[in-house]
Amino acid sequence: MDMDRLVATMRRLALAGGEAIMEVYGSGDLGVEAKADDSPVTRADKAADAVISAGLREAFPDVALVTEEQAATHSKVADRFLIVDPLDGTKEFVRRRGDFTVNIALVEDGAPVRGVVYAPARRRLFYTDASGASVEEEGPFGRAPGRTTPLQAAHPGGPLRVVASKSHRDAATDAYIARYDVAGIVSAGSSLKFCLVAAGEADLYPRFGPTMEWDTAAGDAVLRGAGGRMIDLGTGGTFRYGKPGYRNGSFLAHGPGVAPR
Repeated sequence: MDMDRLVATMRRLALAGGEAIMEVYGSGDLGVEAKADDSPVTRADKAADAVISAGLREAFPDVALVTEEQAATHSKVADRFLIVDPLDGTKEFVRRRGDFTVNIALVEDGAPVRGVVYAPARRRLFYTDASGASVEEEGPFGRAPGRTTPLQAAHPGGPLRVVASKSHRDAATDAYIARYDVAGIVSAGSSLKFCLVAAGEADLYPRFGPTMEWDTAAGDAVLRGAGGRMIDLGTGGTFRYGKPGYRNGSFLAHGPGVAPR
């Protein structure tokens, strides 16, 4: 695959998806509905998904596409696939807290090799470049990429800076965090948590609640491209993708120099 073209396409579509989201966000009519699992979906989820999925299918018709908002794609099985969460952090979106993202990633042989995470309300754009290294692009975001800053997950030493979910933090997460010497805990929503670790703004992100692969793949790609790692707490091994039903188990995302406990 032409990685320059892939990255350019994912960046363009993430920005377009973010624009569609913010149009709904500013309209006052979020169109909130409940899915079969009682999780919320809004007009913004659907609008962003339409833009992104159409763009990916046009650009890469031979690559399997899995997207949260299209249940028919959830039974696909492929060694290489694109995976999309057009609006990660829908609860944050509905509550108007700003911590929601657009996630697009490419998975090959169980690993997320390229990804983009765009937080339109925060105006932060993270992605892996064609070489696989992670960067944050400075806004305003135009058709051509602006100035980028390389991302390097790094632990300065001493107590750890932990980032945890705003909407899904539970007792198991708190018990795990208690194993470490912690300098502070920051609450954040969506895949932004991975990006904070990738940017060296946090050291550790544990998650024990249920997630899906479209929630994590893009952020995981950005984290890996910045020198970080995501561990499957069930097996102790590196996190893998393409699991049955695209369901995740508990995991730990961390930067280098942080020893899992």
